[in-house]
Parts: sequence; C-alpha cells; structure tokens
Amino acid sequence: MYFVAWIDTIMGLLLRMENIHAPTIPSGPTSHPITNGNAKQLSFVELQQKKNNMEAELKALGGVLDSHGVNMETPLITRDGFPRADLDIAQIRTTRSRIIHLKNDYEDLMNAIEKHLHEHFTSLQATDNESSTTTPGNGATVMGDTLPETLDVPFAKVNSVVSDSPAATAGLKAGDEIRNFGYVNKSNHDGLKKVAECVQGNEGQRVLVKISRPANSDSQQGARQELQLYLIPRRNWGGRGLLGCHILPIP
Repeated sequence: MYFVAWIDTIMGLLLRMENIHAPTIPSGPTSHPITNGNAKQLSFVELQQKKNNMEAELKALGGVLDSHGVNMETPLITRDGFPRADLDIAQIRTTRSRIIHLKNDYEDLMNAIEKHLHEHFTSLQATDNESSTTTPGNGATVMGDTLPETLDVPFAKVNSVVSDSPAATAGLKAGDEIRNFGYVNKSNHDGLKKVAECVQGNEGQRVLVKISRPANSDSQQGARQELQLYLIPRRNWGGRGLLGCHILPIP
C-alpha cells in the first residue's frame, strides 16, 4: 500500500513538471491598477510616456531571458520530465509571466493611443470645416480668418478647364491664379515641374489647391476671392491627363 501511494505521488509530481515552463500565474492583463490611472483617461503625452516605459521594461525583461540563454518558448524540463538543473526556473517563469502581462497591457495602450489620435484628427477636421464657408456648386471654400494673413504669391494661372474634368469638378476656372498646389508654391515650383510631380504622386488622393479669383462684377473691380479647392487627380474621366486643365507659369 505504501508503495502504491509513493508511485501516485511521483506520477503527480511528473505531471506537474510537464507544465513547468508555463508562467507562474495565468496570462492576461495585470490585475494591479495601471500606473498613472486608466490609459483611456490619459493625455497623449502621458500615453506616449507610458508606451516608452513599457517598451523599456519589455526590453529589460527580454535581456533577463537572454542572460539565461532562453526565450518565451524554451522548454524548462528535460526529456525525462525533470526541471533543468542548468536554469534558474523560478526567475525565468516569473520573467515570462511579467512579459505576457506587459504585452497584453501594451496592446490595450496602443488601442487607446490609436483612439486618441483618431479623435484628435476628427476634431481638427471639424474645426477646419467650421472655419471655412462653403460656396455653392463647386466644393470650393472661402479662406477663413484663422488662416495666415500673408498669402503666398501666385505662381501659375489657369488658362483653360475642360468640362467634367477633375479640375472642373473641384471648381477650378480659367483665370484663377494658383498660390499653392499641394506642397508646391512660388519658391519651389521649378517651372511647374513640381506641380506635375505632385499630381502624379497623388493620383486618386485629395490635393489642396489655394487660388486667387477675380471678382465677378464690375462693382468689385480689383477685389479678389481667396479660395481653397480640393482636387483629385484621376484617369479615365473622358479626357487627357489627370487634371483636365492647362496652367501657365506667372513670370
């Protein structure tokens, strides 16, 4: 009877050893409160700092495993099912457990950062929309008071616009003077070569074009409208090129 009890004890010990490489506690988010409060309630600067701290700790913990010559998958038992005598089993298991918890918390943190950035840019877009007034029929917007008072000098003039072209859809008209075409302005347009590069590099994407347009009536002679257009270069619109307009440099 004593022999049978002894055999049962040994078998139970061996079964537990088969799982010795597992963490000392179940994987999952840490149970302790997140430092500096709930990640969802932190500012972007605090979230970024927390991200840096987590990455530094994960790197340090990885160094601990490296110092033992193991990783997260290295078996901690021999082929016979006994703990490896050449390893500090307790420290390795504790380190692995902390890494698992940190990785789970890190994933939650990155989700919070992504949500924060999305809300931030959504807010900026809403503010931008509120600061401009939409003109009917062409999608152009009149520059609001929040834009810089000093406007870039026009560097090109629209000579012609083809009907139903991307340029026409955006609201561009013959006679418009272009102050900015995406990142291109008078100082860097290089004989309009940069405009062509901007168009090619942004096919299918919105390009912000700032223009100066003469007033419509004789009573407003000398006055000009400062407008923002969003132009989308595209093919297969029924004509040549990606814009459907012809522009000339202003000397």
